[in-house]
Amino acid sequence: MKFQSTKRVGKQSENKKMMIKILDFTIFIISCIAFFYVFIVNQELLLKIIFGSALCLIAIIYSLVKYVPNDSVNTRTDLAIQKMVLLGEMGETTKEWLIQGKTSLVIGKSSKEIEVGIDLSGTEYESLINYEHAVLNCVANAWFIEDIDSVSGVGIKKADKRVKIRLKQGIPCRINVGDTIYIANTRILVR
Repeated sequence: MKFQSTKRVGKQSENKKMMIKILDFTIFIISCIAFFYVFIVNQELLLKIIFGSALCLIAIIYSLVKYVPNDSVNTRTDLAIQKMVLLGEMGETTKEWLIQGKTSLVIGKSSKEIEVGIDLSGTEYESLINYEHAVLNCVANAWFIEDIDSVSGVGIKKADKRVKIRLKQGIPCRINVGDTIYIANTRILVR
């Protein structure tokens, strides 16, 4: 029964994504028709200037809202991060690490010399992961992730965004419940 509800939620998410794509395509078609009318059919210069300026402004605002990640806004402040979940190829839970009550954890691969808090040894992309790849720090009940000079990088996909961003080394990024962390190509879900 639990599997069916997860499948249903996944189907609803796919339907929502499809509706957003259809809406984006519809907006594009309407914009093209309006652009054609104003700049090809119409001969009035003032209308062309006003419409062109408005179209550019709308395109810039739309791009900023849709594609620029916003780390400063935490829409889920009531939820505390309790654990990190390693996701498999199909999105299934492979391993979990409880982090509630901790202040700092290193993400990487354990060895005889180094023991990390979140050990990704034995994962599919193990060869792309550094021994000390990233660090999680809790400051004032907020968790931050930071790339610590890894070769293949650290990425994050915010729960409320569609795009994945790559972190710059040495610059912390706040994480929230529902975000997905990418260590090389390994996915860790924040819960």
